[in-house]
Amino acid sequence: MNYKVSHPTKIVNCEIDLPSSKSISNRLLIIQALCKEDFKIKNLSNSDDTNSLKNAFNASGDTIDLGPAGTSFRFLTSYLSAQKGRDFILTGTDRMKERPIQNLVAALQMLGAKVSYLEKEGFPPLKIKGTTILGGEITIDASISSQFISSLLLIAPTLANGLILNISGNIVSEPYIQMTLRLMEEFGVNHCWERNKLVVNKQNYTAKDYTVEADWSAATFWFQIAALTENCNIKLNGLYQESMQGDAKAKTIFKDFGIASVFKDNALTLTKNNNQNFPEAIDLIDTPDMYQSLKCTLFALNKTTEITGVSTLKNKETDRVKAVENELKKLSTSKIIDTYKDHRMAMSFTPLSLKYGELTIKNNEVVSKSYPNFWQDLSRAGFIIKP
Repeated sequence: MNYKVSHPTKIVNCEIDLPSSKSISNRLLIIQALCKEDFKIKNLSNSDDTNSLKNAFNASGDTIDLGPAGTSFRFLTSYLSAQKGRDFILTGTDRMKERPIQNLVAALQMLGAKVSYLEKEGFPPLKIKGTTILGGEITIDASISSQFISSLLLIAPTLANGLILNISGNIVSEPYIQMTLRLMEEFGVNHCWERNKLVVNKQNYTAKDYTVEADWSAATFWFQIAALTENCNIKLNGLYQESMQGDAKAKTIFKDFGIASVFKDNALTLTKNNNQNFPEAIDLIDTPDMYQSLKCTLFALNKTTEITGVSTLKNKETDRVKAVENELKKLSTSKIIDTYKDHRMAMSFTPLSLKYGELTIKNNEVVSKSYPNFWQDLSRAGFIIKP
């Protein structure tokens, strides 16, 4: 379905309960599956990605279709490889079959995993024959995807010889690796990371109940909305001030866009102060998921800030740099936005209705991949949404 979106006043005053972090939720589900004792995960994400991972653990057959859930696919590749005595076929959407996974598979094969390709070499779908993986020392290129490293780290303490990762290349999305390690520490697993060597010895995960914090990636779209309003007072519930999420960087970046953000009573409130100081460049090597939102905001504000550190975006749900460029070019002649089956395309272009009037967002349902209540929350903020 398509939605027509507009905002009559360009003034946004609202209170929003943000969705919980799917990045944290997905890591917790793997830890829960590997832990010898059960524990409760409170405020688990209700995103499509997290639901697909949760359902995979309860799948009755040996073929697991994860749809477009990239993180879930990477995490399960390592997890299923270590399930001795079971065979699996891991697959997903046509786009998933275009997203490279060779670095992760090669690393697992070096550790003794039995993983092979069913179609194109280096890409899903995969045939996985679960076996005992002893572990050991390997080298992995960190410039392709942080999820490959997180996937290996999550199973590392369950391997007989633990895991020594020699990391080569420039690390992309390092905060997501740090998130994985911090969550492992929360459940009793220690590590040592010195220079380019990351060591996790054999250990046991220790059960404890855990409450998932709200999603800073989702908050980014509200910073974007704040930047494009004439005036605003936006209260965002559920965020942690000392967050393990890399996208908490939005608070710093959007400060230069004239957005004041203040934590009070477990909520973050966004207001405009128009104290703008746009930088010449913004490096997103640690937080590439913010690219679409930032690029759209800068375009609408007619600012020429360069955005770097986005080399991984060509292998996301779509080629995000190219997709954003295509749709921004169309704005002068068309108000119909293609989303390329990418949730972040829908959510980053919708706020542009504050500057360009009514926009038609195609395939509005894609937002459920990470933020199922996005459209309802926009209605609370005064946006008019029509089928």
